Amino acid sequence: MKDNRAEVRKVLIITLLLNVLVMGLKAAVGFITGSLSLQADALHSVTDSANNVLGLAANRFSSPYPDRDHPYGHQKFEAVGALGIAAFLGVTCFEIIRGAVEQIFVGVTPVRISAPELFLLLIVLGVNIFVAFYERQVGRRVGSAILIADASHTMSDIWVTMTVLAGLIGIWLGGSNVPYIEWIDVILAFPVALLVFRSGWEVLRANLPWLVDEMAIAPEAIHQIAIEVPGVVNCHDIASRGLLGRQVFIEMHLIVDAPDVETAHIIAEKVEAKLMERFSPVRVLIQVEPPHHQSDHMTFE
Repeated sequence: MKDNRAEVRKVLIITLLLNVLVMGLKAAVGFITGSLSLQADALHSVTDSANNVLGLAANRFSSPYPDRDHPYGHQKFEAVGALGIAAFLGVTCFEIIRGAVEQIFVGVTPVRISAPELFLLLIVLGVNIFVAFYERQVGRRVGSAILIADASHTMSDIWVTMTVLAGLIGIWLGGSNVPYIEWIDVILAFPVALLVFRSGWEVLRANLPWLVDEMAIAPEAIHQIAIEVPGVVNCHDIASRGLLGRQVFIEMHLIVDAPDVETAHIIAEKVEAKLMERFSPVRVLIQVEPPHHQSDHMTFE
């Protein structure tokens, strides 16, 4: 199993610094102009920095190698941190909607935007685009699920920023000549809030199955691979957990047609090699049984 953590850590540190810069610029311009949608976008950008921090923590603690105290590895540290990010995103979504509803009933705060501030936001957009493509390119080259996932999240941030920027340009061009132009900013706060909620839900959905040991691979798929190995009669009590692409654990009972223990061991090793080739990274635990053993069920019931 290749350990690419050093290169992944370097990319995460670079993108963390850039994301903090983006978040700071959005928050500063949002505060100066009074733009609720831009302030919401800044809060949404917090998730980019949080994902980088989570990735660095996972990179530090989520070693692909087990040790004495953690015989199954350390990669669930990443999932635990992800739950914290999901909770933060939920609170953020609530605060954005609360602020927008408050402006609807109390009164809309005028947004004052200038050309230099719009230029800063264009720089922010360019940095976001660079981060997304940089992480995706390196992630694909080194096979890092963390970098690829973070690049996808940054791409969603790009669309949010473009939407908010379009609204602010409309306010800048319309000025006081267009009635109710200031409502654009309040209206845009709602879709931004929904995108924040969606980001939180995706983080939760991606990591919760890992924590509750949900089935990672259909037992039929494992059975099909094992039965193709010469000497395998059948297999049953198949169970799997983990996440494909990160770490998967497979347990199974293997019925083999072998005259001695050594031959049975060789057959089991061939099954393990095929499973590792198909689902890597994966750890396989096989209990070998004699050919006269019979079982009516394929997986745990």
